[in-house]
Amino acid sequence: MSKLPPNQMNARKVASLKDGVHGDGGNLWITVRGDTRAWTFRYKSPKTGKRREMGLGPARDISLADARLRATENRRLLLEGLDPLEEKARQKGETVQERTFAQVAEQYITEQAPGWKDPRSAPMWRSSLERHVYPVLGSRPIGSVQTEDVLAVLRPIWESTTETATRLRGRMERILDYAQSHHWREGENPARWRGHLANILPKPTAVTKVVHHAALPYRDLPPVYSRLGAEHGVGALAARFVCLTATRSGEVRKALWSEIDLKKQIWTIPAERMKAGREHRVPLTSGAMALLYKVQTLRSRSGEDSFVFPGGRVGSPLSDVAVSKALHQAAGTKDVTIHGLRSSFRDWAAEETDFPREVAEMALAHAIGDKVEAAYRRGDLFNRRSEMMHAWERFCAGQSSEAAPVPPRPNPDSAPLFTWKDSEIGDPDT
Repeated sequence: MSKLPPNQMNARKVASLKDGVHGDGGNLWITVRGDTRAWTFRYKSPKTGKRREMGLGPARDISLADARLRATENRRLLLEGLDPLEEKARQKGETVQERTFAQVAEQYITEQAPGWKDPRSAPMWRSSLERHVYPVLGSRPIGSVQTEDVLAVLRPIWESTTETATRLRGRMERILDYAQSHHWREGENPARWRGHLANILPKPTAVTKVVHHAALPYRDLPPVYSRLGAEHGVGALAARFVCLTATRSGEVRKALWSEIDLKKQIWTIPAERMKAGREHRVPLTSGAMALLYKVQTLRSRSGEDSFVFPGGRVGSPLSDVAVSKALHQAAGTKDVTIHGLRSSFRDWAAEETDFPREVAEMALAHAIGDKVEAAYRRGDLFNRRSEMMHAWERFCAGQSSEAAPVPPRPNPDSAPLFTWKDSEIGDPDT
């Protein structure tokens, strides 16, 4: 039974409660989130001794007096050794908590997967649940899953593999919400972070060991860029394009010719391919245009709307391995990454130029959190970014003068300006 005596609130107090969970006593609680208020009855099961929570309904429909009457009836059941949730299910003629967590999870994935953008999402969901969650919760009735059960999954991996743990928490929360929407469970979601698990587990950012992408010091970049220029493989061309545009490897490898405006010298990456979910316009320098003219001889391999940097198989993008290998060979070490070129660019912009910080951040398509700064650069600062990227190109090429003009488009009937390498042929990295 509750240690808090009944009747701690009145109707006026209920209406003025702030966000949080508040007790009226006698096992009766009300959860407030914004304009939403919901009554719950919290108790220990007389059969299992575990804490349980029973939803009594929204406060807009259930008055304080009615909620107290329902709580009183539930306390009577407890005194008789009965579980209120089981009694409610029995009266409906239902089998108590007949669906297991694994069954509900599989149903959720099956129904939701068609709407997920990445076809790999469903297999990844199943793999993570099978490895970490099902051994603990798979056979448990969905309605009996409580906070301690969720913690039994998360605590062993919260500090060692924090990213995996946070994803699992979110997936469990969505599955449990799905179950509640189908009335297969009642009460608060035990996997909820805000206002619940956030009070129990340390913040992910406090325990995550951040592993930065190995970056080439920007002062060492010009000779590496030059050695990349001596190679004519598609991987080397793509690596140089990544460098000159300060974009991500995946954005370059999966770039389509339909995204490139050769006349305006602009590459427009659609929102669905951007990490921040916003369209990103990239100014193309003379060097970037020259690379496009070189690789354009491949355009006929897969049709008009094909990958700019195609893989060895028709219709597939260049693999990440091919681009990374080209950089490793040019740098003479594997201790650098393609993604690290973005860090090299950012360090150069901060230490060697007078361009404002927001121009460099916009060039990297980084999200800006500060509202004042976001308002300042509501546009995409395209002209300033174009100036910066031309200066960056001159630095990479070891030049102090203006960049050379865009070379004429090569004759498609002439010999290709690239060569295929064994590392670039095979299954693409997806």
